[in-house]
Amino acid sequence: QVQLVESGGGLVQAGGSLRLSCAASGRTFTNYPMGWLRQAPEEEREFVASIWGTGGSTYYADSVKGRFTISRDNAKNTVYLQMNSLKPEDTAVYYCAALWTRSLGLWTKAGDYDYWGQGTQVTVSS
Repeated sequence: QVQLVESGGGLVQAGGSLRLSCAASGRTFTNYPMGWLRQAPEEEREFVASIWGTGGSTYYADSVKGRFTISRDNAKNTVYLQMNSLKPEDTAVYYCAALWTRSLGLWTKAGDYDYWGQGTQVTVSS
């Protein structure tokens, strides 16, 4: 049974930083696509960042490019999201997701993913 468990969310002031972690179990996702998506109240779930492949290719939403960094530790089967220069509009529940495929893609749609974590709340105060 695959489980993705997020941690690291919280309350931070605008301009601050947080690092989210997502630990996977039940399958080894080394080099498989993994991503972070977020959902604000009464909004649809939106793509934030993805990582895939042996070289750790990454892709970001325009809204977070230059501020957020996705990375992974294959030995720990864990993916991270370093969030800097946070803005109030970054406030959302952040979800980790994983995809069991070797196909190529940017993996920007919620429907792309096979597995999901329970989400962690990030609140940025102004």
